[in-house]
Amino acid sequence: MKLPLGKIAELISASGRFESSRVASGFSIDSRTVQPQEVFFAVRGERLDGHEYVWSALERGALAAVVRKDQLARYSGSVPLLAVDDTLEALQTLARAVRRKWGKTLIAITGSVGKTTTKEAIAHLLAIKYRVLKSEGNFNNHFGLPLMLLKLEPEHDLAVVEMGMSHAGEIRALARIAQPEIGVVTSVAPVHLEFFDSLAGIARAKYELIEALPAGGTAILNGDDDFVAKFGRGFHGKVVVFGTALSADVRAEKVQLAGGGSQFDIVLADGRRQTARLSLVGRHNISNALAALAVAIQCSLELSAAVSALSSLQPPEQRGRVIQVGDTAVINDCYNSNPKALDAMV
Repeated sequence: MKLPLGKIAELISASGRFESSRVASGFSIDSRTVQPQEVFFAVRGERLDGHEYVWSALERGALAAVVRKDQLARYSGSVPLLAVDDTLEALQTLARAVRRKWGKTLIAITGSVGKTTTKEAIAHLLAIKYRVLKSEGNFNNHFGLPLMLLKLEPEHDLAVVEMGMSHAGEIRALARIAQPEIGVVTSVAPVHLEFFDSLAGIARAKYELIEALPAGGTAILNGDDDFVAKFGRGFHGKVVVFGTALSADVRAEKVQLAGGGSQFDIVLADGRRQTARLSLVGRHNISNALAALAVAIQCSLELSAAVSALSSLQPPEQRGRVIQVGDTAVINDCYNSNPKALDAMV
């Protein structure tokens, strides 16, 4: 979202030296890719401190840099700077303000496995009817999520974001920034166990998304996952369950798996039924497709249109793509894969 520097300074409580009327065209934390007229946030990561790259960002055409107040003296008086107590907190505060100003429905997805494919599937279906902003790449953490929200424009009808985590409390913090109305949980699996003492601990961390939803929000949950199926208990909003059980609101029946994908019947709680075809390999991708269909229906898409769009859905890069090399099928699932995801593919 384009914002004048003066308004940015007001929203993040910044002081410094800058021309208030100059308008930022975007925002970045990477001096290598920052574009002309973008504002560079000098955030500190695990290995690098953005304050070391302010000059590089400005040389690439950055409109201004957001720096910590205690770093202000290292830059000359002619450098356009906004000074704050904490640059990461400022980035997140600005993103929250932009999201609030935008004011439309935001869908958040989390889960140990399947969240990226589900996010892509949701955005693919919603694009039939709406202008959708979706998370790009691995922009699903405390750095990436704010940067995605700062791309929101008035013309976007819906936003679809992914929330990753490796520690308890991360999803809660991301949800405070993104303020989702619809939350999707795909699964709980033994991923990041180095940070948790049990699967139950991972489940509690994923549940933070449901806790963050407003009273009138919608929780879309995988009924085939023993942990996730319980997340709707006590939630005061709407609960939509997807899966293969007869009790699921959006369920798959008559599943037929083939080398190039699958065919199955979609059955809704009101009795509507339609045959779907999916070019993504594996039963787990049927689950991801059901989650996407559940969201699409909540967002007023016709079932027939959503099911038709499923047939053209392709897997994200390096996430379950099957490449045929002669008589050999090579599964490219190398982007941050894990044992459960890979086992589902084979």
